[in-house]
Amino acid sequence: MDSGGKQMMHKDTGTVYRIVVRSELSDRYAVAFEGMEMETKHGCTVLTGRIIDQPHLHGILGRINGLGLQLLSVQALPEDAHRSVREKRVLKGTEL
Repeated sequence: MDSGGKQMMHKDTGTVYRIVVRSELSDRYAVAFEGMEMETKHGCTVLTGRIIDQPHLHGILGRINGLGLQLLSVQALPEDAHRSVREKRVLKGTEL
């Protein structure tokens, strides 16, 4: 939305992504991926969360690279996934 030459972001803008890296990351890595849900299984870590724009996505991918992690996949999830991620946060009490 444009307002007097300034771009304004709405709370629900962006796309939910699922990013998979090889290696089961410990909770200490959560700071590097703040705002993303981390789930480890079968030797991999799945990061899921709302990415507001391409620079945000590239920042997360840069962190993955900087940590020396092997990127396995990046997937934009369907629109209905936005609600399910938000509902999980509400149930966990992390939604603002």
